[in-house]
Amino acid sequence: MPPSGLAILIGAGPTSGAGIARVLASPAHGNLAVALLARNKDNLTSLCESLRQTSGGGLLHAFPCDTKPSNLQQTFADIGAHPDFAGLKLRVAVFHVKHSLKKPYLQTAPDEFERNVAEYTTGAFAFGQESLKMMYAQNGGETTLSQDPAKKGTIIFTGTLGALRTNAEFNAYGAGRSAVRMIAQGLGKEHSAKGVHVVHTIANGGIKDETGENNKNISTGKMMSAESVGKVYLWLANLEPDLWVDELDLRPAQEKW
Repeated sequence: MPPSGLAILIGAGPTSGAGIARVLASPAHGNLAVALLARNKDNLTSLCESLRQTSGGGLLHAFPCDTKPSNLQQTFADIGAHPDFAGLKLRVAVFHVKHSLKKPYLQTAPDEFERNVAEYTTGAFAFGQESLKMMYAQNGGETTLSQDPAKKGTIIFTGTLGALRTNAEFNAYGAGRSAVRMIAQGLGKEHSAKGVHVVHTIANGGIKDETGENNKNISTGKMMSAESVGKVYLWLANLEPDLWVDELDLRPAQEKW
């Protein structure tokens, strides 16, 4: 069965990123061709090869890339030109990049703070921008839903509880996470009426890429399954314009908040 569309995921790692990509690519679930982006070429290539097997024959390709705007622009162009993705519209784009800097306030140099926050937030902004450009280019431009009721795509930014409140020694982390939440809100408010669904998720709790049957922490609600996160993301991508979720908390049953 040929893929029904295209998904782009940046921040493809061995746990939650792998689970999301597997569900999106699986012919039994999302049946989407998936472009996987991450910094480390060797790790990304290995992950991509593994996911082709565990997704049941899904179409996945690796595109080594960091969050620098110029590199994202080139990578999106490469994805658009890839022969295996020809004719496929971008249905869902996921910003799933890790962000962390735990350091005492007085030991964090201002330029270190600036570099850490800028790398994460500017990367999220640029990723959203490139995703938006591709969706509009593939769907007749910036028409409103009143002009054309068809949904153009979904952009998901994965966040954490740090987007809502921070803690001691997590100044840069909290600043970056909360900034990306605001980017998602601003993007959604500006482009929702044009058929682009924008979501900010808050993943609060441990995530493991194993099935509940094989891991007691998952089956008893102590941890989230990476594939369960993927199924939620696929559900978000399939929502129609009459009801969209703009922000969603994700946590296992036994997680305290």
